[in-house]
Amino acid sequence: MTDRAVAVVRAGALTTVQDLGRVGYAHLGVPRSGALDPAAVRLVNRLVGNPETAAVLETTVNGCALRPRRAVTVAVGGAPCPVRVDGRPAAWGTAVRVAAGAVLEVGAAVRGVRTYVGFGGGIDVAPVLGSRSADLLSGLGPAPLTEETVLPLGAAPDAAARGAVDAPPWPGPPDELVLRVRLGPRHDWFTAAALRTFATRAYRVSPASNRIGLRLEGPSLDRALPGELASEGMVLGAVQVPPDGRPVVFLADHPTTGGYPVVGVVREADLGAAAQAVPGTPVRFTLVG
Repeated sequence: MTDRAVAVVRAGALTTVQDLGRVGYAHLGVPRSGALDPAAVRLVNRLVGNPETAAVLETTVNGCALRPRRAVTVAVGGAPCPVRVDGRPAAWGTAVRVAAGAVLEVGAAVRGVRTYVGFGGGIDVAPVLGSRSADLLSGLGPAPLTEETVLPLGAAPDAAARGAVDAPPWPGPPDELVLRVRLGPRHDWFTAAALRTFATRAYRVSPASNRIGLRLEGPSLDRALPGELASEGMVLGAVQVPPDGRPVVFLADHPTTGGYPVVGVVREADLGAAAQAVPGTPVRFTLVG
């Protein structure tokens, strides 16, 4: 491996390599995967002069620490957090130059859940089916980071490519998550009262949420039809209702098929906010279409 690489000093609770995901393989049983907050990925990549498709690191809750082997431009975004370089405070949400051998400390999220770390040149692990993303459900892509991980970086972008964002419009993690949802395809499996509950009552984000799905606590949805469905295709944002009646919103690492009824599908544009919703965040569904 060349010295254009970054070594992991502290891996954190869960840090993975992510890009914008694998598109076009659901018919083969391969989820899209990719970053849960794609807008944050696009922005950190712009800040360091990368194309928006470059691979970055996605950290969960308590950040990570990294030591580049060569000087590199870095941007930290997504969930706000303290950033330090060799113990000295550094800027969050803008490009920072980190010297070779210095330790970049990405701290715990102050608000939100997932922080993104972009490097000039991107994380240059081998792509699998066109993406460098780690998929926790299927095991495709690089494994979650450990203290022994060393990641190669791509060639540094031209310095002229940076600086396109003077005041990046970072959205704040939500105090209340409002998810726009279109009913179907299996809303007829639920009672009229259950559909009113779904559209009018508040839920809360469960601590059991992960990259596969946003699990919710709150009122259960009663079925109008007994029995089980044959397994059928699932899409990003599908709101599946398991036997306990509490909805699960499918995120990037969701399975491509499932046998529980899907009451509705959340608009993809709302899923980035779902990725940053901490446990206990109120959640409401609003019907569209």
